Amino acid sequence: MKRLLLTLLLTGAAASPAFAHLDPAAHGSLGAGFSHPLTGADHLLAMVAVGLWASLIGGRALWAVPAAFVAAMSVGFLAALGGLGLPFVEPVIAASVVVIGLLAMVALQVPAAVGMAVVGFFALFHGYAHGLELGGASGLSFMAGFAAATALLHGAGVALGLGLGGRAGRIAARIAGGLAALGGLWLVAGA
Repeated sequence: MKRLLLTLLLTGAAASPAFAHLDPAAHGSLGAGFSHPLTGADHLLAMVAVGLWASLIGGRALWAVPAAFVAAMSVGFLAALGGLGLPFVEPVIAASVVVIGLLAMVALQVPAAVGMAVVGFFALFHGYAHGLELGGASGLSFMAGFAAATALLHGAGVALGLGLGGRAGRIAARIAGGLAALGGLWLVAGA
């Protein structure tokens, strides 16, 4: 467990928002889309925190909360492609890391629909940011790439939350949520 937490921390520390984006034209649309959530600390921490919180809510939320994030993120992406305006994109993305990390840290129990709405709100902004960074890439390939990577990161959060099982697993997931929130605060302070 300590190794997993250390790996998550080191991965988050190594990821830099400045290097979060491969050039879609140079690296292919699918590859650039897939790499985007994996290489930016803000995206990485938020996606794992969604899975952590879903694992702590349990039941239907285990799959519904991450699925809502991916769906709403896709809507945000399409909104950006359609030229719709969305204010405060970067501040809301930074807030998503802190808020979702805190929700996992306190293991806030809510109905699955409420969890879906909370992460869906933040996901719109993540998706919108992806759409703004598309450049010359093919939209659908890029979207498929970042949706797949996002789902994998959600799965990592769920696996971490459920991995140990029982009380120890819940405590580990809550600690990881707190670390994600701290990482979000660090990102905000560095911005």
